[in-house]
Amino acid sequence: MSDLGELYQEIILDHYKSPRNFGTLEEANRIAQGDNPLCGDRLALWVRLAGDRIEEVRFQGAGCAISTASASLMTEAVKGRTKADAEATFEKFHRLVTEGGDGDELGKLAVFSGVREFPVRVKCATLAWHTLRAALEGFTETVSTE
Repeated sequence: MSDLGELYQEIILDHYKSPRNFGTLEEANRIAQGDNPLCGDRLALWVRLAGDRIEEVRFQGAGCAISTASASLMTEAVKGRTKADAEATFEKFHRLVTEGGDGDELGKLAVFSGVREFPVRVKCATLAWHTLRAALEGFTETVSTE
């Protein structure tokens, strides 16, 4: 495995074992649920919006390493950003895991570049992002990757 591959694996395992922004958010004004039936990943996402800005975002649930690490890194990436910024980041992330690319503009999220080689894992990596989109849009049905 390349040094870069090992670093990516370390980051994903770190965020899986010690997810950031994990837990509920009492003062959330948006909540969404996500489900990936193929892998068994499930998560709840709490967002506190102030106008158009994501002030706080937290998640809770159970999932594989890719799903949990993606949710953890996503919360770090979107906290303090506008809804439009979060949407633009999701689009770049989705392109990275489905079409490829270097992901330079995505910072730590670039660790998911290898997911593209495992199509089943794309749904694991994007579950939190689809759930965030639902929360920001006020969608109340459970988001499913199927």
